[in-house]
Amino acid sequence: MATDILTDEHRATIDAVIEDKGAEPASLIEVLHGVQERIGYLPQEVQEYIADRLGLPAGVVESVVSFYHFFTTVPRGRHQIKVCQGTACYVRGGKRVLETVAKHCQCAVGGTSPDRRFSVDVVRCLGACGLAPVMTIDGDVYERVKTTRVPEILSRYE
Repeated sequence: MATDILTDEHRATIDAVIEDKGAEPASLIEVLHGVQERIGYLPQEVQEYIADRLGLPAGVVESVVSFYHFFTTVPRGRHQIKVCQGTACYVRGGKRVLETVAKHCQCAVGGTSPDRRFSVDVVRCLGACGLAPVMTIDGDVYERVKTTRVPEILSRYE
């Protein structure tokens, strides 16, 4: 990681979150959540700073970040796309929808578009099997998605 990722502004943000959540090891998950909400992701330097401020080994923080799927160590896009790959969605064309979304976003699944407009992820079930294939963007649900609709759907999000 570049050494300029942890800016003075990031330090101030992290310190404010720690002040709010508590400067003890038991506050780690709450601190990580708060920092990720404000900075957008948890790169190695940020994790090390949090570890130092909470009096924890850096490896403990890294373990927690890598264990929980909702933490990310890479920058995320402004819009979060989730394409269901549960059985019903997969059988009804979810894989093709996912491939089309990734192609239009110019990123791999689990990645972020070069312009940081979109992040593309897979989910195993959105609980809308009767509407398969399904995808969400920032919580907006799109049902019975056809690959031909993907460009129009994505164009709604700047």
